[in-house]
Amino acid sequence: MPRGVEKPGDDKARRVIFNLPNALTILRILALPFCAWALLAENGESANLRILAWFAFFLVAMTDVIDGRLARSSNQITDFGELWDPIADKALLATAMISLNYLSLLPIWVTIIILGREIAVTLLRLVFLKRGVIPANRGGKLKTLSQNFAIGFFILPLPEYLLLPRDIFLGFAVFLTLYTGLKYFQEALISASSGSANENSSEGKRKKGEQSLGQQDG
Repeated sequence: MPRGVEKPGDDKARRVIFNLPNALTILRILALPFCAWALLAENGESANLRILAWFAFFLVAMTDVIDGRLARSSNQITDFGELWDPIADKALLATAMISLNYLSLLPIWVTIIILGREIAVTLLRLVFLKRGVIPANRGGKLKTLSQNFAIGFFILPLPEYLLLPRDIFLGFAVFLTLYTGLKYFQEALISASSGSANENSSEGKRKKGEQSLGQQDG
C-alpha cells in the first residue's frame, strides 16, 4: 500500500478511547488530587508527607513515559491520547507548582514563566495544527525533564546545604523553558514564512500556466 494511504480500520483505531495507554493517562489525571493533598496536608510542615508527595508525583510522572512507549510499541496511538496526554502532563506540573506557591515554597514568578510558556506554545501548536505544520523542538524533552526534577527538589524536604544547588538547578530549568519557547516561536515563524512562500510560488506557477494556455488558445 502506498505511503500516506491509511489502512482500512486505521481511522477507527484512532477513535478508540478505552485502551491501556489512555487508561494510564486518565489515571494520571485522577491521581492529581491525592498528590496535591499529600503536599498540602499539615501546611507542608510534615517531612514524611512531603516525601510521600514526591513519590506520588514521581509515580504519576512515570506513567507518562510508560503510556507513550506502550502506545507507540503496540500501535495504540489515538486521538484521545494525543489530546489528553499533554494536558495531563501540564496538569501534573501545574498541580505541583501551584501547591508549592500556596505553601510559599516556590516563587510565584517561576510558575508564571513555566505555565505561561506552556500555554503559549500549546496555543501556537493549535494554530499550526490547522495549517498541517507543527515545528519540532529538539530541546523539548530536556526542558520537560529539567522542569520535573527542579520542581521535585522543591517538593522534597531537603537539608539546608542542598538548597543552593536546588535553586541553581531551578534557574537552569527556567532558562531552558525560556530558550526552548523562543526557539519554538522562531521555528514557527520560519515555517510560516516558508509555507507562505511555497503557496505564493504554486499560485504564481498556476497563473503562468493559465496565461500560457490562454496564449495557445489565442
